[in-house]
Amino acid sequence: MKRRNAMLAGVCAAAGAAGLGASWWQRRRQPLPSGADIWSMQFEQPDGGELRLADFRGRPLLLNFWATWCPPCVTELPLLDRFDRDQPLRGWRVVGLAVDNRTSVVEFLKQRPMGFPIGLAGIDGVDLSRRLGNASGALPFTILFDRTGVAVDRKLGAIHSEDLQGWARRPD
Repeated sequence: MKRRNAMLAGVCAAAGAAGLGASWWQRRRQPLPSGADIWSMQFEQPDGGELRLADFRGRPLLLNFWATWCPPCVTELPLLDRFDRDQPLRGWRVVGLAVDNRTSVVEFLKQRPMGFPIGLAGIDGVDLSRRLGNASGALPFTILFDRTGVAVDRKLGAIHSEDLQGWARRPD
């Protein structure tokens, strides 16, 4: 009897784990929540002008939420910059959304210029990141979109070169 109960408990645990895994996998590739059409978004840029995400339609897009006061964000920016420079033949683009004020971002970028586009999301960027799957609203947060604007992966926390290499190998 004990053996049968142990076996039944094991089967139930395995089924539960499989269900959770399937749910997690399904959520990774899903359309954005309603009201979050990636291509309709626009942001002011630190140097003036407007950053329109529609300009990246048809290309895989890595969207990174960061702030000047966030140490892991600052650490990963050079990796993202290098990724953006190294992936033009595959069509990849990186866009950074600063969850920060304009003055701080402008001063930061004077010291550490980035080659990829930066938009000013301000404090509203926390809300936007939550709508895109960042339940905690913490930084850094990165979301990967395919060419059609479907979110195909998300990462909360610092990006590492292994993450970028894996994303670069994804089929288009």
